[in-house]
Amino acid sequence: MAPQTALPQTALSQNVLPETTLDVAFCRRFFPALAGDWVFMENAGGTFVPEQVIERAIHFMATCQVQPGAAYPASAGATERIDAGRQTLAHLINADVDEIVVGPSTTSNVYVLSHALRALLEPGDEVIVTNQDHEANNGAWRRLAEIGVVVKEWRMNGDTDDLEIEDLEALLTEKTRLVCFNHCSNIVGLIHDVKAIVRKVHDAGALACVDGVAYAPHRRIDVKDLDADFYLYSAYKVYGPHIGVLYGKRELLLRAANQNHYFVPEDDFQRKLCPGGLNYELTASAAGVGEYLDKVHAHHFPGANVPGANIGVTERWDRVFGLFAAHEEAMTRPIVDFLASKADVRLIGQGVEGRRERVSIFSFLVNGRDSREIPDRLLQHKIAIRAEDFYAARCIDALGLRERGGVIRVSLVHYNDAADVDRLLGHLDETLSS
Repeated sequence: MAPQTALPQTALSQNVLPETTLDVAFCRRFFPALAGDWVFMENAGGTFVPEQVIERAIHFMATCQVQPGAAYPASAGATERIDAGRQTLAHLINADVDEIVVGPSTTSNVYVLSHALRALLEPGDEVIVTNQDHEANNGAWRRLAEIGVVVKEWRMNGDTDDLEIEDLEALLTEKTRLVCFNHCSNIVGLIHDVKAIVRKVHDAGALACVDGVAYAPHRRIDVKDLDADFYLYSAYKVYGPHIGVLYGKRELLLRAANQNHYFVPEDDFQRKLCPGGLNYELTASAAGVGEYLDKVHAHHFPGANVPGANIGVTERWDRVFGLFAAHEEAMTRPIVDFLASKADVRLIGQGVEGRRERVSIFSFLVNGRDSREIPDRLLQHKIAIRAEDFYAARCIDALGLRERGGVIRVSLVHYNDAADVDRLLGHLDETLSS
């Protein structure tokens, strides 16, 4: 078994003992895709799913693959399972179930939202986007220029490879209506102070739309605490099915224009902002993510799930994600140290070491080598990583890496272990030396 990782008490509620550690072997047994001999480190592109998600998808399709909302048993069962999935997706970010929209992807959700907000904007209004974000939280907003909106770009700082609040402040004016940015980049991996940024945005009288896709697998999210007006994440990168989730404050979702059939009620956020409707079997299967998290909680905190323990879902999942974070932080240090020790390697975002925490996403390049060469070489050792722009093309271009084949990216989540890291670094060292 790989060495266990101690959990700092600051990451959890006050009831969690500091000596609690993540039992990685226990977690891994729930993921059938991990049973082989490959090391999977492309989790930022999509995580594997636990058996609870798989079983719920199969059960839905086998027993109630019908239109929900009717009284007959199959339809009633479909409604119950879909509602359970939506409830889990809301709980994952501490939102209420009537504050989220489940759609086919984050890209689709942003596209629909951008059209739903057009009626609230006038020519001359300003929208701020970044040159670091995944295109999902980028391209659709830039198209608002078609209706006379002024699009400004919050650019990455050349010294840190990241977005700095001071640079945003210079862009904010009385005409700013919306600022779109990420909780952390799927390339750079450094965590932004979303609460501080949102305060700046609100002080300017504008709204904040936060892309949390790259952040969500690694840390617990509380959209109420962040005070984000809109928040986005993809369930398939948080151990769930391939669907996206949009959170919005109720008053803003009410004001957003209906993008569905004319007869859909204005307060039916799920339907009016999801043309064609949500995917039934995938939404239903999302409840399995919550079941998995509760299994992890029960294993690490015996007795806490029993009747009378009075441990709610928020505290349970806070604890679990605290365990995940501590374990990932322990795996992060050897990778950062290894890459920093190589004179011919550039780790993206390394310049802010000590100033900003990073999730376990590491993008780098090797001097004199096309980035795509490295993952290809590691395939013979059954190590799965990739090199490309990862749909953050503007970020890659800002870094000047288009001609290099983009960046090499390694991304871990809690089911990776120290043995995975050792295997990666050993073979990466051989590859860089040859």
